[in-house]
Amino acid sequence: MHIFNHPNYNFLRWRWHAVALSWVIIIAGIVMIKVKGMPLSTEFSGGTSVIAAFDQPTSVNQVRAALDKSFPGGDVIVQTYDNPALRQIMIRVPTVGAESGKLLSSTQDAVVAALTKGGVGAFHVVGTEIVGPSVGQELKSKGFWATVLSLVGILLYLAFRFQFSFAVGAVVATIHDLLVTLAFLAFFRYDLSLTVIAAILTMTGYSTNDTIVIFDRIRENLRSMRRDSLNEIINVSVNQTLGRTVITGGTALLTALALFFFGGEVLHGFAFTMIVGIITGTYSSVFVAATVVTLWRGKGPTRAAANAPATASPAPQQPTRRSKPQRKARAS
Repeated sequence: MHIFNHPNYNFLRWRWHAVALSWVIIIAGIVMIKVKGMPLSTEFSGGTSVIAAFDQPTSVNQVRAALDKSFPGGDVIVQTYDNPALRQIMIRVPTVGAESGKLLSSTQDAVVAALTKGGVGAFHVVGTEIVGPSVGQELKSKGFWATVLSLVGILLYLAFRFQFSFAVGAVVATIHDLLVTLAFLAFFRYDLSLTVIAAILTMTGYSTNDTIVIFDRIRENLRSMRRDSLNEIINVSVNQTLGRTVITGGTALLTALALFFFGGEVLHGFAFTMIVGIITGTYSSVFVAATVVTLWRGKGPTRAAANAPATASPAPQQPTRRSKPQRKARAS
C-alpha cells in the first residue's frame, strides 16, 4: 500500500527547530514538576484510596467538605471516577496507619465515618486500595530500574547490531521521549502509576522499533550511496520509510485514542501516555535520533566514500603493426 508517491521531503532542514521545540517542552515540564510536583498514585506515594458509589447525584465539593472535618490537613484528593452516570467518587488519603494488623484499614474506616457524618447521602464502598509507605517506595524503585535497564539494553543491542553512533542516537531519542511524556503527564496532572510505567516501557519499545527501521534503511543506503553526504542519505532513508511509519503510527494512535475515549477512567492514564508516546516516538525517530547521528559522524561524505580508492581510466592501447615475415634468401 503506497501512501506517498516518491516523497522527497527535506526532514533534516527542520531538525534544529524540532530540537528547540523539544527543549521548550522539557524545560517547561521540569519547571512544572518543581513547582507543583509530579502527581503520584497510591502505588508509589503510599496511602488509601476509597471508591464510593452514591445513590443520589453528589458533587465533589460536598464530599470534600464532609472530609475536611476529619482530615483538616487538606491533603485528601477527591475526584470523580469512571462513568459519571455511576455517581462514583474516589477519595485518596496519602497517610496510612500501621502496615500490619487490624490498623491497616483504619484510614478507610475514617473516610467512611466522615462521609456518613457529613450527610452526603447514602453510599456504598465499591473499591479500596491500601499501600504502605515502604511498599510504595519499593514499587517506585523497581519502576525506575526497569526503565534504566531497558535503556541500557537498547544501547547494547544497537551498538552490536549497528554502530555505536546509531546506538547513542536511539538512546538519546528514547530519553527524549521519556522526558517529553513526563512533561505532558505533569501538564495534565495524570498520576504516575504502575499502568503508566507499563505504558512508558511499551512506548519505549515502540519508539526504538521505529528508529531501528529507519537506521536499517540508512545502513543499506550507506553502501549504495557511497558518494553522497550523510545528510542526503538520512533524508532519502526517512522518505523511503515514510509510508510504513505513517501506517504503523496511525494504526497504533487510533487504538490508543479508542482506549482513551472509551476505556473508562481506569485506562485514561495508560491511554494518554500511549498517545503522547506514539507521537513523540515517531517525531524523535526522524528528528532527534537522526540529528545525533549527524553530529556524531559529521555531515560530509560517508567513511566508505572517503576511503574509496579513485578508479583510474584505462590507458588507450596503441595499435600494433604486424610485421611481415622476412623471406629467406635463396642460396644460389
